[in-house]
Amino acid sequence: MADLFFDTALHSGSWEHNVRVRVDSHGWIVAIENGAAPKGAQHVPGVAVPGVPNVHSHAFQRAMAGLVERGSPSGDSFWSWRERMYGFLRTLDPDDVEAIASQLYGELLQQGFTAVAEFHYLRNRPDGQPYADPVEMGRRVLGAAERSGIGMTLLPVLYRASDFGGAPPTPEQRRFVARVEDLVGDVAVLNAAASAGGARVGLALHSLRAVPPADLAVAVAAVRGLHADSPIHIHVSEQLREVEASLAWSGARPVEWLLANAPVDKHWCLVHATHVNPQEIEAMARTRAVVGLCPTTEANLGDGVFSLQAFQDVQGKYAVGTDSHVGRSPAGELRMLEYGQRLMQRERNVVAGPHPRSSGRVLLEAAWGGGAQACGRPIGRLEVGFRADVVVLDPEHPSLVGREGDDLLDSWVFSGEDTPVRDVMVGGRWVVLDGRHVRAEEIAESYRSFTRRQEGATPQLAIDFEG
Repeated sequence: MADLFFDTALHSGSWEHNVRVRVDSHGWIVAIENGAAPKGAQHVPGVAVPGVPNVHSHAFQRAMAGLVERGSPSGDSFWSWRERMYGFLRTLDPDDVEAIASQLYGELLQQGFTAVAEFHYLRNRPDGQPYADPVEMGRRVLGAAERSGIGMTLLPVLYRASDFGGAPPTPEQRRFVARVEDLVGDVAVLNAAASAGGARVGLALHSLRAVPPADLAVAVAAVRGLHADSPIHIHVSEQLREVEASLAWSGARPVEWLLANAPVDKHWCLVHATHVNPQEIEAMARTRAVVGLCPTTEANLGDGVFSLQAFQDVQGKYAVGTDSHVGRSPAGELRMLEYGQRLMQRERNVVAGPHPRSSGRVLLEAAWGGGAQACGRPIGRLEVGFRADVVVLDPEHPSLVGREGDDLLDSWVFSGEDTPVRDVMVGGRWVVLDGRHVRAEEIAESYRSFTRRQEGATPQLAIDFEG
């Protein structure tokens, strides 16, 4: 049992002072009292707000951030980036993946992300054969989550084809491929392994180009048979080329086809959905599915900009993720999301709309609510019955000093890169204190060992696929 006293906290949508929060031994909030006395409680100076869920992560890509930023005589695009990514993962082993994921998750926590949905598709050995334990890589991701303390929703990925129409996988994709029955088995085994640590397991369908219709239907039905509320995530409409290929294959755009042929509901997360028309925007909103936006990665890859204002107008739900981890903070993702809209609309405070409300508050409320829904976990609120995932902002930080109420949230999101996040609790356990992860050095040393082993191989990445 933890008995905490916060000077200020965002509770039930209101800014409250002298807030006492009791957390049981399993990490659940069991009582909250506003205007309380601090006697007997642990005084935590600062401003307490809910931790932010991260709805989309490929953890291993953290280690290639910054290594694919070179031009080419033939031009560069998402598709050439993908070839470089294939080259990077050729030799990654389970130890490497656990070291990378641990480093990443510690960094996410230090910035205020307290949970992550891991879109986990690096399944097989480099030769495409399963490990002796087929879920070895998944267990390593769970291990990294436990080591770092981040909340986890693990999403084993079904990957069957290289393009629409069931085109055979390429040799570079063999580390991802599994039969439907094997992947569903992975979900069942990992769910048993995750439950003891409080993690959640769902299903990811890599994309419509990688999962033929029959396989999609079987996988979704099987996983829903295990748990009717299992989170289901899918990449969709990220690139214009993907939209064009879908039209050539089926006569329908990707989101259009998906909503007509799959049981999409509030348990789904449609990742990117960058290229959608007005009819698709309205249809997505009606399903109550969450759109998972990764603005920094989408900018890095040249994907495009999601039509957020139109989606908000029809009460669509959205949240943010860090995807390839070229950005790793909730403030950075939310800021990029709003700035992309400003550039498109040539206006300011687009998400706030024609209302005198805080843009930071609007963005964070979307990330809290949509993120909790997409992760399938009771998080994103400082409320009785929710997980004790708490971010404590430092009111003496230069970005926040002298500010109160929603100005604190606007300043967190829009005042630059130096984070005012001081302390972070996940499930009642302090994982960041005074701005530093409690196991930062141990985790960093494992990551440094991995990068040292890569010396000599890493620089070749930019050469092998240069043009």
